[in-house]
Amino acid sequence: MFADKTPRKRTYLWQRPDWPQWRYDAAALAGPVAQLHRAQGELVGRMAHLGLAQRDLATLQVLTQEVITTSAIEGETLNLEAVRSSIARKLGVDIGALAPADRHVDGVVDMVLDATQQHAQPLTAERLFGWDAALFPTGFSGRLRIQVGNWRNDAAGPMQVVSGPVGREKVHFEAPPAHTLPAQTDAFLEWFNAGPLGDALVHAGLAHLWLVTLHPFDDGNGRISRAVGDMALARAEGSAQRFYSLSAQIQRERKQYYEQLEITQRGTMDVTPWLQWFLACLLRAVQGADGLLAGVLDKAKFWQRWADTPMNARQTLVLNRVLDGMDGKLTNAKWATLGKCSADTALRDINDLLARGVLRRLEGGGRNTAYELAS
Repeated sequence: MFADKTPRKRTYLWQRPDWPQWRYDAAALAGPVAQLHRAQGELVGRMAHLGLAQRDLATLQVLTQEVITTSAIEGETLNLEAVRSSIARKLGVDIGALAPADRHVDGVVDMVLDATQQHAQPLTAERLFGWDAALFPTGFSGRLRIQVGNWRNDAAGPMQVVSGPVGREKVHFEAPPAHTLPAQTDAFLEWFNAGPLGDALVHAGLAHLWLVTLHPFDDGNGRISRAVGDMALARAEGSAQRFYSLSAQIQRERKQYYEQLEITQRGTMDVTPWLQWFLACLLRAVQGADGLLAGVLDKAKFWQRWADTPMNARQTLVLNRVLDGMDGKLTNAKWATLGKCSADTALRDINDLLARGVLRRLEGGGRNTAYELAS
């Protein structure tokens, strides 16, 4: 990934004499920023009608997607159930059975949770080092040993992002020399912690771009930069609860994301086009939140509909498991397993809900009779 060491006569953002004096056309961004703030407000308003438990489940769903997709952008596939279980375990959200712990998954989860749940805490070099170490708990990226928990040292040559076959590599970007990183990252952290001079959403877009430009680690720079962007968004909203995933949207627009970064790196310090793309991508993430949270919203509507129907704790437990996307059909035997009760007790629970109209019997019969939630 960092192989090409041939000197390149290109001017990147960090090589410009006015680096890092960011410029952008505030008037050109005013419309997109206002539209995005409205969309965020509407989403928060919709989520406010949910109970605390449903909002916690929404956050669990969104953070799961955030962890899965921020890794997928880099070509890494994580196990969905392992991620969901890790987040539920750390947030204290009850989702029933949990998948076994996985230290690699836990590392990515720790970074995302620290960025969003502890967003008000200062961002420091030590905190970034911790995130980097969490991403690579073995000290290896694939089969390559890397510098972990510290800035890169460029021992193998300049940090370059390249593609293509050996001998015909295309250099997409070269990062600042390693010896400049202590001063460069200090400047970034001071700016980030001082808070936005303009709109907080623009601040988030600049934070993402700035850290990607520095590329301060041997690996994990994209994930860490997106985590810093999410941290800035959480600060802007003043909330640790997440109801949309920017990484999920970036994953859908991955090609354009990398194109925009490459174009911006070779441009001037006027980064208005990057910010326009970033804000538009963020808007699409917010507008698509209902689709991402469809299961949580359906679950909330279900319980609102049956709020006045008496149910025992076992019935509530099993119905919640069905609403969470239980594998397979709901049968008497499955009910008994989930509810930890006898087959006779399970049948009484089911018949009670059939009589009340909460469940309906699917076609077929016998020992494998199945049921579903009434529409």
